[in-house]
Amino acid sequence: MTYAKFVDVIKCSGCRGCMVACKNWNDRPDESQEYGGTYQSHDKVSGKTWNVLQMTEYQNGTGELEWLFRHQSCMHCVDAACEKVCPANAISVTELGNVVIDQEACIGCSYCVYNCPFEIVELAEYTNEDGEVVERAQKCDMCDSRLQEGLQPACVVTCPLDAIVFGTKEEMRALAEERLEEAKKQFPNAQIYDPPGVDGTNMFYLLAHGPEAYQLPVDPKVPTSAIVWKDYAQPVGKALLGVTTMAVATAFVTNKLFNKGHEEEEGGEMDETNHE
Repeated sequence: MTYAKFVDVIKCSGCRGCMVACKNWNDRPDESQEYGGTYQSHDKVSGKTWNVLQMTEYQNGTGELEWLFRHQSCMHCVDAACEKVCPANAISVTELGNVVIDQEACIGCSYCVYNCPFEIVELAEYTNEDGEVVERAQKCDMCDSRLQEGLQPACVVTCPLDAIVFGTKEEMRALAEERLEEAKKQFPNAQIYDPPGVDGTNMFYLLAHGPEAYQLPVDPKVPTSAIVWKDYAQPVGKALLGVTTMAVATAFVTNKLFNKGHEEEEGGEMDETNHE
């Protein structure tokens, strides 16, 4: 059965209780950042800080200013780009619907970092089984250790206003539709953000305004190169080409995936197959 986390940003008061609960339960280290002149404690999520309360000063259609709050963490895409591009098969979508990273299997290649359509995944220090400190991809796993014990994510439990709730995807979608009807009375542009370009997400929002107001991509998609590689080239290659040839092909394709992010950083042109 697939579960989901539903976030009603209209109910959120910006208390940051979800951030504290996430840090405590997942034993995340401190991560001080230079003051940026806003009330927001961190610019965005990172490998050390998996949950950030995002604050945006927004001028609405009538010219009035509003504070928009958004619980930012991994979206847990149904069709997860990070899982598709991982050459070590370290990332998986569980039967419960959350996306997890096997830290021991991860090789720290950064392909997931550069191909996440929400820019969530980042590298952070990890001490492996041999006691070595290495960099590995890290992000919110929807408190997988709690889910496996039949418990709800820590951020859900701590939210005092039920702005974050958890249940089956069907239950959460029905609740979202119910709340949307109420929200539209005050916010005509209110909408449910559950983007189809990644087959929906198992952490989705009720927004008062369009996604761009909350610094969310309007139409996020899995890169075409990742789809071709994971769903077509890799299975056929394993069957026909043999291990050695596949190793060479893997190096070539994943290098292309890595260069996608590298080109973005340098402001160069992106390969057309990496976006639609």
